[in-house]
Amino acid sequence: MRKALVIGINNYPNAPLRGCINDASVFGGIIETNGDGSPNYDVRLITDVSTKAELKGHIRDLFSGDADTALFYFSGHGYLDDIGGYIVTPDFQANDEGVSMDEILTIANESKAKNRVIILDCCHSGAFGSPKNAGNKSTHIAEGVSILTASKNDEAAMEINGHGVFTNLLLDALQGGASDLRGHITPGSIYAYIDQALGPWDQRPVFKTNITRFTSLRTVIPQVPIEILRSLTEYFPSATHQFNLDPSFEVTNSSNVEHKIIEPYANELNVKKFKDLQKLESVGLIIPVGEQHMYFAAMNSKSCKLTALGYHYWRLVKDKRI
Repeated sequence: MRKALVIGINNYPNAPLRGCINDASVFGGIIETNGDGSPNYDVRLITDVSTKAELKGHIRDLFSGDADTALFYFSGHGYLDDIGGYIVTPDFQANDEGVSMDEILTIANESKAKNRVIILDCCHSGAFGSPKNAGNKSTHIAEGVSILTASKNDEAAMEINGHGVFTNLLLDALQGGASDLRGHITPGSIYAYIDQALGPWDQRPVFKTNITRFTSLRTVIPQVPIEILRSLTEYFPSATHQFNLDPSFEVTNSSNVEHKIIEPYANELNVKKFKDLQKLESVGLIIPVGEQHMYFAAMNSKSCKLTALGYHYWRLVKDKRI
């Protein structure tokens, strides 16, 4: 069971926003399914929540029960005072701006959901998980909680052309930009993707977590088929093994092709292996030895070997984690 509460608010009196509802709608649509169309999250999309009480009720509903993952996404105004941070609701007034970030964290900390993920695209969102009152242990980040915010606690979260800068990058990350070679997208990989895209003069995203292992927020079709990844240990029995190539691995080295061919001619089994190896090279897991390209490594009877990244995935296969 995976559920997500997705909130977007544009309609603030005297301070309307333009892109929050659209960003929330697109975000909810993406995480509802995985890249192959399979179900992912049961999404509750709510736009222009009118009151603090209504929003707090939805948040309590999200974190009730024992779901495998409970995800909260908010796009709207944020506020920071000398007590702490708030996600702002349209009924805000002086000294009562909205739902306290510390209170949301307390609700998430006490939830029985295995994984709790909070994603905020609002100004001062970096205040989430950094309570002003350090003596209140209930606002410390409990195990199983991950927090990803658009900006630091003293920064604004920018809109450009009616869309949040942070959420635009978040959506790109969820559509595959932040996936590993198995197609898994985690809060940590999303943060790394957004962090690299934003420069030192831009708003800075914040990532806080207390977990023993990352949860996958969404999966996409892997860059390399899983069965080819699993073949790493077949082609490379040891991490330092070099796989020997020769012209029989190159499909164009065939008498059916009108150009100079050399023995041994293309062999169907070797050609299949070579296509696998070329896919592994295309994602940086192997490199040819003594040549710049796999084609010349084959035609000149050279070899190929694992890269450092290739060794990482080779070890995952060897340990039966893939």
